[in-house]
Amino acid sequence: MAAQADAQMVRVALVAGATGLVGREVLAALLADRRYSAVHSVGRRPAAVQHAKLTSHIVELRGLTTLPGVGHVDDVFIALGTTIRAAGSQAAFRAVDFDAVVAVARAARSLGATQLGVVSAMGADARSRVFYNRVKGEMEAALAQLGYQTLVLARPSLLDGDRRTLAQDTRPIERWGLVAMSLLKPLIPANYRTIAAARVADALVHAVSSAGNGVRVLSSGDMQFGH
Repeated sequence: MAAQADAQMVRVALVAGATGLVGREVLAALLADRRYSAVHSVGRRPAAVQHAKLTSHIVELRGLTTLPGVGHVDDVFIALGTTIRAAGSQAAFRAVDFDAVVAVARAARSLGATQLGVVSAMGADARSRVFYNRVKGEMEAALAQLGYQTLVLARPSLLDGDRRTLAQDTRPIERWGLVAMSLLKPLIPANYRTIAAARVADALVHAVSSAGNGVRVLSSGDMQFGH
């Protein structure tokens, strides 16, 4: 039985954004998943957990071209994201939500990665007049050109999770969204309800392993009900 279990642990995963709200849940899911023998976390800070399968790499993501210490990658999970307010400017926001995301995906692709799962946002549209949505849409379009066999784009609504444990302030729109949810949940369509970060992570990890070839979009409503 032990040999059979070991035989299942053959894939290598790479996670960017593992210190964030969704990223830490993605990391936890991968570390518990028997399909993965190794998990690499990349970012400006090390992952907050330690595990026999986990290696943390401290790197600057935006200009990333190579991943020293990583010989091969099968599956990539990117949960990078900020807000214009937190970043300080539109340019700084784009540096994270476009430049860094695409750089990680490109570097991992050069190491053999064939499956990519990314946390985007509801409303992502490269033709949108809204800057935030437009950048998210442009990011999705850029990833689709990198040659991944499988690309899964998770588009959650407002995220429900404890940012205080990440030393992050609760985003005002999320705080008010949670209040509205508690009052109006039966009346709000599933796609617009707040969604737990853990549910987004679970749906993304599952979809990457089961989506097949091509691009798959996970709406917030789809993720509300699991898989």
